[in-house]
Amino acid sequence: MAKLRVAVLFGGVSTEHEISLISGAAIADNMDADRYEVWKIGITKKGRWLLYPGPTAGIRDGSWETSPDCVPAFLSPDRTNHGLVLNHGSTFDVLKLDMVFPALHGKYGEDGTVQGLLEMAGIPYVGCGVLASATCMDKAAANLVFAQHGIAHTPWLAVHRTQMADEAAMLRRVTDAMAFPVFVKPAAAGSSIGVTKVKTPEELRAAMLLASAHHHTVLVEEAVVGQEVECAVLGNETPVCTLPGEIISCNEVYDYEAKYESGDASRLLLPANLPVEKLEEVRAVALKAYAALGCSGLSRIDFFVREGTGEVLISEINTMPGFTPISMYPKLMEKDGLPFPKLVDRLVQLAQERAEG
Repeated sequence: MAKLRVAVLFGGVSTEHEISLISGAAIADNMDADRYEVWKIGITKKGRWLLYPGPTAGIRDGSWETSPDCVPAFLSPDRTNHGLVLNHGSTFDVLKLDMVFPALHGKYGEDGTVQGLLEMAGIPYVGCGVLASATCMDKAAANLVFAQHGIAHTPWLAVHRTQMADEAAMLRRVTDAMAFPVFVKPAAAGSSIGVTKVKTPEELRAAMLLASAHHHTVLVEEAVVGQEVECAVLGNETPVCTLPGEIISCNEVYDYEAKYESGDASRLLLPANLPVEKLEEVRAVALKAYAALGCSGLSRIDFFVREGTGEVLISEINTMPGFTPISMYPKLMEKDGLPFPKLVDRLVQLAQERAEG
């Protein structure tokens, strides 16, 4: 049987470039060499695409893009090419692909843009489609869908960058909608970048300006006192969902530092420290949200469970969660009996099924 030719995309121009390097390397390492012909395609922070033939260690440490063996490449939207165009200087070759695994996080990777390019090229790919990717990436849009489907969310409002000049009006909007403390975050970013916990009205403007540096729309959400839990969902029309895991953050906010730079200071509990019936309730809401947003392939869905009342509140959906050694998604799947290599196989299979269906 011929091997499936799969391109793993990694890097990208988003603020999550370094995390994508680790995810991409892990995915490439866990693809069975007897079943897959793996091509590693890196995207630099400046947006240059390069075919990288070297070891995955070079991806992890960031040295891959300086390799003299890299070949400039770009994905052709021409469906007759069905793959990458490789630039060898004076000549061009076409590398036909069977599948793309876009291990890209954040802007221009998880927001529907790469997915749209792959749709135009007619190449199957792992993960959610264009609309689900774009909607889940935009937290304000996703919140509107949650509300339409009766999925509870903490009180929130969206503020466009142009509405921030009138500080008094902005503050009134927030105080009329919710109580402090609040979380201020970019409406479309990832890995908790640009997120601030605001405890007093005096701190609001600085937090809004920080978040608006990452996206033109800022989300303000009332802080929830309770547990942060996450579910891993896998599948297309009939998805499966793990029991939620719980994050014990080393910081007050589970930010980029707490996720990726604190070593073992932040802890994960598998499953979350919740009663069995509450674990099942979270799982049921996760599957409802996955269907409501039209997700396919995979997603990690984040929740708060409010202290005292036990109310389950959705936070967000991540359509291409991290695949690093400390990432919740592969850890939850492994806990459910699906180790990393089998998880990769299943994701490729789901992408094939969606393309054929």
